[in-house]
Amino acid sequence: MMMKKIGLAVAFAAALVPAISLGTTTAQANSTNTIVSTSNMQDTVYVRKSATGWTYNLGGTATNMTFGKKTHYLKNYPNTTWHATQKRYIVKKNGVKYLYYYVTNGRKTASGWIWHGYLQKKNYAHTTTTTTKATGNYAAVLKAAQAQLGKPYVYGANGPSAFDCSGFTKYIFNQALGQTLPRTAQEQYNSYQHVSAKNAKPGDLIFFGTSANNITHCGIYLGNNKMIDAQLRGVITEATNVSWWHTVGYSRPATLS
Repeated sequence: MMMKKIGLAVAFAAALVPAISLGTTTAQANSTNTIVSTSNMQDTVYVRKSATGWTYNLGGTATNMTFGKKTHYLKNYPNTTWHATQKRYIVKKNGVKYLYYYVTNGRKTASGWIWHGYLQKKNYAHTTTTTTKATGNYAAVLKAAQAQLGKPYVYGANGPSAFDCSGFTKYIFNQALGQTLPRTAQEQYNSYQHVSAKNAKPGDLIFFGTSANNITHCGIYLGNNKMIDAQLRGVITEATNVSWWHTVGYSRPATLS
């Protein structure tokens, strides 16, 4: 009788072993993609690092994020400058955290979320262009600039019906002083005498970006933390000392009376 009880106990214990082992060794895979955080970021300029990446429309909820339709294939955008304005950390179903950027091309015709590893920061050669510093009257520069207020922003536009930021400054100095500035904001920053914020005068150019080698925007300084510039809302007068503009420096392409 005692041997029978022992045998039953052993058989019962053996039956429990597989169940206990299964519960402790099976990995618990994520069932959904989860958004850890989404936040705005300072406009940062990138170019493609890999030609194989896609942008996506991300949907769903924070606890069940979905990858929607693929929208733009980087292979088709070999020379495009992408502006990243948001970042999102995602834990995918494999349990790994990924960083995605929300990017838009300069013409605002392509946008979407893309894994940051497909991009690299755009580098500008910090070269000095041979340029001539002009002389003239500040009133002429101001009059020419104010005459453009309200005109639309178009990437790559040089005027007179639409402008981008450096196209606007180039156009104004040519109209007011007959002076030819370099075409891009980076070149305009590189090409003329730099002045400190303390010594900046109305008619100087003011530059924004992440560093001296990554100038992304410019305008005509009016003094008292104001400028006229061409930005996404068109040609406007606006403040320079606000959170969304990071001032890199000033240059003086002309001596103005």
